[in-house]
Amino acid sequence: MNRAFLAFVKSMLAATVAVSGLVSAAEHPAAPAKADPAKGATLYDSGDAARGIPACVSCHGAAGNSTIAANPKLAGQFDAYTHKQLVEFTTPNRNNPIMTPYAKALTEDEKKNIAAYLATQTQKPGAAKNKDTVELGKKIYRGGIAGTGVAACASCHGANGNGIPIQFPRLAGQHQDYTVNQLQAFKSGARKNSVQMTTLAKRMSDDEMKAVADYIAGLK
Repeated sequence: MNRAFLAFVKSMLAATVAVSGLVSAAEHPAAPAKADPAKGATLYDSGDAARGIPACVSCHGAAGNSTIAANPKLAGQFDAYTHKQLVEFTTPNRNNPIMTPYAKALTEDEKKNIAAYLATQTQKPGAAKNKDTVELGKKIYRGGIAGTGVAACASCHGANGNGIPIQFPRLAGQHQDYTVNQLQAFKSGARKNSVQMTTLAKRMSDDEMKAVADYIAGLK
């Protein structure tokens, strides 16, 4: 048989095998790397000075239990929600002068690792502080505000503030100041990553926000 013809046949077979391999890889892509809570714990506690990433613990407390009222408790939060927020800090939807630079410095895997670590931690409970408004907060959280079209917080975040994985975050025990600040950010448009929350916050007064935030702090 002609040598040139044999060479042609071999090259065609090699090309077929190569294309077959590409198709197989497309049909069965490699599974994404699994989040590593241990690596997340290390980065959370120590940061990465060489890359300008501070330890998360300095603002959000040991094991995600912030003792600073303006900074959220992160312990026990759904990993998918925490990861989503870290991603959104890198977009105009949630631009923040403190968190945005740090979030941009983290890799995708690092975001997932930190979120996975925090999800395994136990949140220290909070407490309602204002006995004069806690009943109003309870009414809003459980039943909404019919007159202004504010839906019950419980309808999305659960009767006890435990949220719904992937869809709605856990709120129970969160600092009052942080919750009020976020409601005000949604209302002003400073935070743009939830159409639902923006709509609802615009229908709430400052006193209503404070009342429901105080009630949320006492949920367990």
